[in-house]
Amino acid sequence: MEAIQFDPENRKLSLIKTPLPPEPKKNEVVIRVAYSGICGTDLHIVEGTYPCRKMPVILGHEFSGVVTSVGCDVTHLRQGDNVAVDPNSGCLTCDACHSGNYHHCSNGGVDKITGIYQDGGWAEFCLVPADQVHKLPKNISLQQAGLTEPLSCIAHGWDRITPIAVGSRILILGAGIIGNLWASILHLQGHRRVTVSEPQEARRNLLEKLETGFDIITPEELQTRRAKDSSWGVDLVIDCSGYAPAMEEALALINPGGTLCIFGVSSPKATMNVSPYLLYKNELKIVAVKVNPFSFPKALGWIDAMGSRYLDYEKLGIKAYSLSQYEEALQALKEGRIAKAMFKLEQ
Repeated sequence: MEAIQFDPENRKLSLIKTPLPPEPKKNEVVIRVAYSGICGTDLHIVEGTYPCRKMPVILGHEFSGVVTSVGCDVTHLRQGDNVAVDPNSGCLTCDACHSGNYHHCSNGGVDKITGIYQDGGWAEFCLVPADQVHKLPKNISLQQAGLTEPLSCIAHGWDRITPIAVGSRILILGAGIIGNLWASILHLQGHRRVTVSEPQEARRNLLEKLETGFDIITPEELQTRRAKDSSWGVDLVIDCSGYAPAMEEALALINPGGTLCIFGVSSPKATMNVSPYLLYKNELKIVAVKVNPFSFPKALGWIDAMGSRYLDYEKLGIKAYSLSQYEEALQALKEGRIAKAMFKLEQ
């Protein structure tokens, strides 16, 4: 089969021919991949700023597909089922797992993510643990399900920052796919006083296609707005950029009692200056969000509710590529010409 493999020693991606996955063990399944996304984390991995397996690994932790074979103890899945894969797992025996926080598991969790530490979905087929595989309802397409993993992370973030009062002023930093999905969720939930700050014109234009009516501006316009009106502020900032200087500047824009949600993944070496006095004076909260503990079912519920109104690939700025077009896909992402690249393997 074809796959895209990352060599961390040489920081190089290659399209390779590799054997098909072995027959699944009793609690495993093999999936024929249909859609597999390129995440911002993947870009960080390729750049060498985010950790991954030290040996060559097939990337891809956001994917949907069709079950082709199941282990003998798997009862919730059958050959031919359409599914989405949760790349994260835990040992289910440690204190973190017993507390419902398997994403903090030191035995599994982030350190064993499918597509980062185990071979993932940038391939025609993928072998995964059955308990990480979710069967799709009939009304959710494989194309839509390719977004389940990022939406599951947003669902976890939503749980961390809600309730959000009706009429709240909200600022989103970054209009990549995560910013666009956050904008879609906020619009779906009835929020209208939303501003999105994005430096790249191409991405601002892509966000306009969602027809949310949100205020889409540049970071420079954001600073000018505050300079013209010192009372202008927001109740909630959702950072989708992972860019520490933007988060640092945004803290000064948050109204008393407001919240900064750190959602975008920063480089492990990134730092930001925070004034303890400002946090005290305005009773500000900083809430960080890490992956998606037990939130895949919520994401599938959102996909059902969002439908084609919000999950149209063209409106979201998503472009589909074949595996052999991976270099073109990465370049389009880096230049901001698209919000997200998705490998399409579905026939």
